[in-house]
Amino acid sequence: MKRKASAVWNGDLKTGKGSISTESGTLSNAQYSFTTRFENGVGTNPEELIAAAHAGCFSMALSAQLSGAGIKPEKIETSATVTMEKQEKGWTVTEILLEVKAKVPGIDATAFNNTANEAKAGCPISRLLNTKITLNAVLEN
Repeated sequence: MKRKASAVWNGDLKTGKGSISTESGTLSNAQYSFTTRFENGVGTNPEELIAAAHAGCFSMALSAQLSGAGIKPEKIETSATVTMEKQEKGWTVTEILLEVKAKVPGIDATAFNNTANEAKAGCPISRLLNTKITLNAVLEN
């Protein structure tokens, strides 16, 4: 399986602008720029897209882990927060915080946390990223 996205950048770093598109068309010329990445401009940025990919991947991995154990989740909500810091070698993603709230009948909190940690380790995006990944998992009643 292969997935494809593309980016176009025009100009220098600080005043230039670019666009990002995905083969599926979900993103089509989505704007990104220095201000969307390092300030609060309108548009997206690579770190936000990584966070979205990680949240989506983890949610699916958790659903798969639960389903494999014969447990059907009702709802899984995940947010991912990417932390990027300027280090000696340059800007670096230093951590990703995954926060998940899930409604899963038929599982206790300990089993849910164990399954969530297995999903974190097994998620392809988790395995792609060479950074600290922290997980906060909450089982809703």
